[in-house]
Amino acid sequence: MRLSTLVRHLREGGKNVARNGWMTFASISSITVSLFILGVFMLLALNVNKLADQLDNQVQIRVYLKIGLERPKIEEISRTIRRIPELKTVTFISKAEGLKRLRDSMDEESRVALEGYTDETNPLPDAFEIEVYQPQTIGFAAKKIQAINETDPDKPITAVKYGAGTVEKLFRITNAVRNIGLVIVAGLAVMAMFLISTTIKMTIMARRREISIMKMVGATNNFIRWPFFIEGVLIGIAGSAITSGILLYGYSELITTAQQDIGLYMIELASVKDVGWIVTGTVAALGLLLGVWGSTLSVRKYLKV
Repeated sequence: MRLSTLVRHLREGGKNVARNGWMTFASISSITVSLFILGVFMLLALNVNKLADQLDNQVQIRVYLKIGLERPKIEEISRTIRRIPELKTVTFISKAEGLKRLRDSMDEESRVALEGYTDETNPLPDAFEIEVYQPQTIGFAAKKIQAINETDPDKPITAVKYGAGTVEKLFRITNAVRNIGLVIVAGLAVMAMFLISTTIKMTIMARRREISIMKMVGATNNFIRWPFFIEGVLIGIAGSAITSGILLYGYSELITTAQQDIGLYMIELASVKDVGWIVTGTVAALGLLLGVWGSTLSVRKYLKV
């Protein structure tokens, strides 16, 4: 395609957008509303993922050993546990270290209850703190550790704890949010595409005579289709740009309100810097895709030349 022809298509596409004022406004508004709802769910999903990541970093398996185990037996159990491929780190916590941690986690008044305990009278067991590579495998890894105890006649492990039940619920909620978000994205994308398609269809119907004349003087189908294609692209870009601006401004205000006015310091929302490029890029790509897809389908279905 020659540069002059491309410039002509761009000029005609821009004229189409300006010429069909109300229909263009309706299409841009529809795309903006659709992408805005999509963006809200996207921000929600990103924050749920951030919260899940924070909780993932805190998920650990704690393995409590039988009191009175000799050092060689503890080292044998440690070597066996470390051979499990799902485990990232295995840290031994002696009973003395456990008592020190317990004291540090208590206030001055509560520490009185621990006075008098020495290394000999310490009632806490030795333990292992274990992290996994993938949080979703924590239950499977815990079962493998428990199996070590079942095959050992001494039964050296008294408990394997990792927050069973709570962790699985967290994963189910996260997956549900993601799946619901995908369904909503698909539905909104189809709706926006239909609205763009309808608008361009009406534009084509209103210009049938012009199109017929162009065909009579030898214009090809591609030559006629390109301005409508450009029109769809411009509508999609305009809708996505407006949506991105509203979403990022609104989200920044939400963060300020949540932290300063409401005081939700315990819940750390994802920063605008972290989610801005994801939201902007996704909304822009979807807006462009919807514009191109809608115009392409409209021309192919309704442009009878």
